[in-house]
Amino acid sequence: MSTTEIHRARNPIAPPLQHLSPEAEVALLARMLYREGYDDHLAGHITSRQPDGSLLVNPFGLTWEEVKASDIMRIDPEGHVIDGPWTVNPAIVLHVELHKARPDIGVAVHNHPRWGTIWADLQRIPPVYDQTSAMVAGEIAMFGEYRGNVADEVNARKAVAALGKARIALLANHGVLVVASDIRQAHHRAVILEWRSRQAWHVEALGSGVALDPKVHQQVGGNYDLQSFPGLWEAMVRHELRVDHTVLD
Repeated sequence: MSTTEIHRARNPIAPPLQHLSPEAEVALLARMLYREGYDDHLAGHITSRQPDGSLLVNPFGLTWEEVKASDIMRIDPEGHVIDGPWTVNPAIVLHVELHKARPDIGVAVHNHPRWGTIWADLQRIPPVYDQTSAMVAGEIAMFGEYRGNVADEVNARKAVAALGKARIALLANHGVLVVASDIRQAHHRAVILEWRSRQAWHVEALGSGVALDPKVHQQVGGNYDLQSFPGLWEAMVRHELRVDHTVLD
């Protein structure tokens, strides 16, 4: 073992986080993604499946920038409120249908982020032009049959069907849908999607870029399917806590 390997084995990447409740994790994810561009006013919902089958979800009337752990709602698998001080977005139907169809999904994120929504409006998948954009493997699905709010059960089921087994979907003329096994992976995938969308827009605004080799994309992205980018979640949590520690209240 080299000196560098011994050093890494003895030293953590960064200071460990304090204990975070599941509600705090959802609130932190909402705030962190808000800073990444998931900031369409009151739009958007995050669900986190719990061991008892219930779902934690952000409330309807608060922006992702202001939500706290105590604001997080709990709903049953059918979407009925079990606990929490506020109301739940009617469009949570999309998540209810998604979790029913995909038991492997622990966390789902839907919003209308600044750059991802541009590509949804174009009904085009943003190309991968750089290494960071490649950090999620697989193809992005496209749901091109938007017929109104995903609060409609039929429309929600069609969107879920369009997602299939993909990690990410663009909802045409609407927004994005990101699914993952846990909070860390959801954060990683949502951040990479917005980065990829922004970079592709800028590259194509300059002319024609040279896309990354698809084999390299899959190799790079595959490295992060079992473990999200090491230390990223923790670093962004520390940043949020420095900005406003009351997110844990």
